[in-house]
Amino acid sequence: MLPDRFETERLIMRPIARGDGLAIFAGYAQDLEVVRYLSWRPHRRLAETESYIDRCLMAPATRARTYALIGRAEGRLVGAFELRRPEPHRLDCGYVLARPLWGRGLMTEALAETARWAMSQDDVWRIGAVCDIDNPASARVMEKSGLACEGILRRWLVHPNLGPAPRDCFSYALIR
Repeated sequence: MLPDRFETERLIMRPIARGDGLAIFAGYAQDLEVVRYLSWRPHRRLAETESYIDRCLMAPATRARTYALIGRAEGRLVGAFELRRPEPHRLDCGYVLARPLWGRGLMTEALAETARWAMSQDDVWRIGAVCDIDNPASARVMEKSGLACEGILRRWLVHPNLGPAPRDCFSYALIR
């Protein structure tokens, strides 16, 4: 089972909820710069964000959970963090953060805490993520969180905001 909540010095990570739609839509889902390296296009309508939340909520909590990132100081939703368990022994993750908060170490804090929890679980041997080779900020988040670069996955992921062709991605992981 994936945890219901994580807490760090500056963040509360709690399960995404139906009432989060407006904060996500207004905070980052429309921002082309934020979603540039993600697997989805910017949302044009609140209904798109609400559909995304519905999909997150339909995932079984034993296999995937999307957390809303709440800034402790301001008490508002600032991003999201997805944790997936595609195999019993490993976890994959992905994340997004509102642009005004970039460069402050918040996502590093969230990923490092999640990785610490993962490595404390008897049945988890690996936590990993990928990022586009042209996204050094995300690569740095993973490095600062303790994940190591394992190499390049060629033609791995389509980032629709960059074009229709699959792009090369760095693979990062922390293992025990």
